[in-house]
Amino acid sequence: MSIKSDRWIRRMATEHAMIEPFEESQVREGVISFGLSSYGYDMRVSRSFRIFTNVNSAIVDPKGFDERSFVEYEGDVCIIPPNSFALATSVEYFRIPRNVMTICVGKSTYARCGIITNVTPFEPEWEGHVTLEISNTTPLPAKIYAGEGISQVLFFESDEPCEVSYGDRKGKYQGQTGVTLPKI
Repeated sequence: MSIKSDRWIRRMATEHAMIEPFEESQVREGVISFGLSSYGYDMRVSRSFRIFTNVNSAIVDPKGFDERSFVEYEGDVCIIPPNSFALATSVEYFRIPRNVMTICVGKSTYARCGIITNVTPFEPEWEGHVTLEISNTTPLPAKIYAGEGISQVLFFESDEPCEVSYGDRKGKYQGQTGVTLPKI
């Protein structure tokens, strides 16, 4: 298995629609960077957020998710309360090839502010918009900028395709759009 370079990512994005929309170079001027980097792709966060709140005293349960746990918000800037988190979605839609797996890591600009982005790996033949968990680990409110970089995706290509892909298993998050809540 090998990590893939900017040339491979560009080819896969342009010839096979692996990332849409695709930014061919890193955009940095006045924004938290996004687009193609040396060995990855910095995806952007969209304008749609679900901010968690304890106003309704709901319990967060992955087997019985209570939508009263959050408030929906759409805007260019999202304020995440202290020691809380929000769910969001990527601007980009991803189509992962059968012999590829990804790992996502948070952007250092946000990490240096105590903001952690958690994303599970994109499995072979998964496709969709990415649901992001953005945690504010600080005792202060935190700003997230829509349309700017939030997480870097690293692509790993196997020497051979997997036997059973996420698509073959008909994974429950296949083709997701918008912020997708937990499913059992």
